[in-house]
Amino acid sequence: MLEQPTLGVIMDPIESIHPEKDTTLALLREASRRGFELQYMELSDLFLQYGIAWGKSALLTLWDDPDAGYTLSEPIARPLDQFDIILMRKDPPVNMEYLYSTYILEHAEHNGALIINKPQSLRDANEKLFATWFPQCMPPSLVSCSKSLLKNFIEEQGCVVLKPLDSMGGHNIFKCDKRDPNLTVMIDLLTRNGSLYIMAQRFLPEISEGDKRILLIDGEPIPYALARIPAADDFRGNLSAGATGVGCELTERDEWICAQIGPVLRAKGLTFVGIDIIGDYLTEINVTSPTCVRELEKEFEIDIAGKIMDCIMNKMGG
Repeated sequence: MLEQPTLGVIMDPIESIHPEKDTTLALLREASRRGFELQYMELSDLFLQYGIAWGKSALLTLWDDPDAGYTLSEPIARPLDQFDIILMRKDPPVNMEYLYSTYILEHAEHNGALIINKPQSLRDANEKLFATWFPQCMPPSLVSCSKSLLKNFIEEQGCVVLKPLDSMGGHNIFKCDKRDPNLTVMIDLLTRNGSLYIMAQRFLPEISEGDKRILLIDGEPIPYALARIPAADDFRGNLSAGATGVGCELTERDEWICAQIGPVLRAKGLTFVGIDIIGDYLTEINVTSPTCVRELEKEFEIDIAGKIMDCIMNKMGG
């Protein structure tokens, strides 16, 4: 271990983030306040040599004035197990490069680094498919690449949402019904002519009241959610797709769903997770880079980033 506690972060290019609402930046600022040295990496900076996981990391300095930005040093290659904590905050798509990186991170974990979230669980818990382990919480859903099965499901449900399994932010999500003249085209496009699995899920009209993002820390929910209400000309409850975030307290149903999921998250080492609920139904479990910390902190004056870091430091024994 280095003398000063060190936190490495793996994320998308830092110049592309929106500082006023970026959850990763909120976590980094909290770690910096606690005396951590921050080391910045992107996915391509990781490598495995002679069985040792390495990363080319740059010292990240965040200025006290949020508008003043940051500075990065020249990157230096170092073994990843020199870091006390590594935050894996790379956004989807969860493609093969992402999955390969989790194998590299497992080597660092084996040699003593604390990886948040656990690399094996990042592989295991696909953000669409993981929710299917809780069918009692979900709307009717189908995962298939079969045109006939998908069309039969749509016929049965009337109106559905079709979505890829590896994306985020409402990208390539379609709402359709059995009468849609473009139905076959949509299925062919998303399944790549029957060669790629997708998810079909019954459309929930309660989306008009918002797609609620609930944050869980070591399986325990923050008592407030951010209901992301779609724009007037859209059905997607994603802030990146133009939805508006409105804070709300958790309902009894929300708390029941969290109670179903929470113990599994803890057991899998999924320390920081965001789940999506529309109406009474769980639709996704986000494990890669959950967001909405800044929005909820601002509206309810709670220190979510602090709670996350408290949990992480307890795990590292400090």
